[in-house]
Amino acid sequence: MALWGGRFSRSTADDVFALSRSIHFDWKLAPYDIRSSLAHLYILESAALISESNARKIRLALKELNQEVASGSFLPLPEDEDVHSALERGLVEKLGEIGGALRAGRSRYDQVATDLRLFALDHMTNLAHLLSALSRTLLGKAADYVDSPAPGFTHLQHAQPIIFAHELSKHAHALNRDVDRIKDWYERTNFSPLGSGALSGSSLPLDPATSAALLGFAAPIANSIDAVSDRDFVAEALFIMALVGSHLSRMGEEWCLWASTEFAWAHLDDAFSTGSSIMPQKKNPDIAELARGKAGRLIGNLTAVLAMLKGLPFAYNRDLQEDKEPLFDSFETLELILPAFTGMVATTKFDKVKMLAGADSGFSLATEIADFLVRAGVPFANAHEAAGKCVHACETQGKKLHELSDAEFAAIHSELSPKVRDVLTVEGAVKSRSTVNGTAPSSVFTQISILTSKIDQDDQWITDKSASFSGMMGL
Repeated sequence: MALWGGRFSRSTADDVFALSRSIHFDWKLAPYDIRSSLAHLYILESAALISESNARKIRLALKELNQEVASGSFLPLPEDEDVHSALERGLVEKLGEIGGALRAGRSRYDQVATDLRLFALDHMTNLAHLLSALSRTLLGKAADYVDSPAPGFTHLQHAQPIIFAHELSKHAHALNRDVDRIKDWYERTNFSPLGSGALSGSSLPLDPATSAALLGFAAPIANSIDAVSDRDFVAEALFIMALVGSHLSRMGEEWCLWASTEFAWAHLDDAFSTGSSIMPQKKNPDIAELARGKAGRLIGNLTAVLAMLKGLPFAYNRDLQEDKEPLFDSFETLELILPAFTGMVATTKFDKVKMLAGADSGFSLATEIADFLVRAGVPFANAHEAAGKCVHACETQGKKLHELSDAEFAAIHSELSPKVRDVLTVEGAVKSRSTVNGTAPSSVFTQISILTSKIDQDDQWITDKSASFSGMMGL
């Protein structure tokens, strides 16, 4: 049913209705629209704008509608323009004309802004849960490799030996920052537009502070024009999800490399791999590839909304209808990929022997020579030059660093005594990097422990927010 039309002498053209119609995507907001309607009903009843008897009937009908929406027994019809008109139709079908009483004191503009905030708060909390689960899985996997040296890379070239747990756990730190961004976003978003009307508030005796509290918001949005036109929270949510996508893409790229024949470090579980329709030997890291590919989709959704928002004047404009599909799609994309990616991480096994075998290749221990000289009082610039000459000598002769003779070391620099060979071991190199953020096993173990405690705190925040949200209005 249309929520407007009294001043029009002709019905909307079919092509215009098809363009205007949003029910095919905004039906996702139905549970949140019912929730905000219950809060608004409480305000109207408290202000004696709806009788106690009618309010009781509307409340019961809204709760019935909520159950019917959840079960799929109440669905939108082709003539429904949007979620608001479809649910009002449902009320009118149940109650007759009093089903339209809820429209007093509110507009679709503050209504949809409220619904979308509720939807986003709910789904961002769930996203935080999924990210926390992946972070915890990464740290659990890292704990299995705290004593496993591997090559470290910069520019995709061997750099210095590391503990493989250090490589894995770096991703948990990045994802945990994403959770922190969600928590910060939540505090900025948790304000209610309800009571703002179309743009100027209401002449009716509404109580936006009470409706905000009923819905679990911290307070009403201070400016009614801002309340109906603000979509900062959508853009910021999409940025967070685009960044999550970039983090997953980076992880996906590493998993693809590790699973390649050339690396052969990672052995993917059959349940988290796919095969080829023509090459029977293939075992493909499709989850990692899809995660890498979907990052472009998430970045595109952010770009689309930013472009839509960039020139909107004054209060509500219909352009804002374009905020929902990108937001919904980004949530659906991450809610699809994250559980699969977490399963892939949890079930991957890494070859410790192959990782160790490559840990000292590519002259990755050259920095140990420079540091040896620094400890002997040589300025690092000179030490760096000497270490480089050692590498050059090895390349010329086809040797490894520790295979240079005492005379060759001494010829390169007088402070390069035979004791330099003591530092030219992978085990010694990783153990020596015992700074608080370093790759020494003792440091990595502490890092994992500290981040695990942080994730425990985040999980408690997620649990508290989820419980608070599910308890709103008794629904």
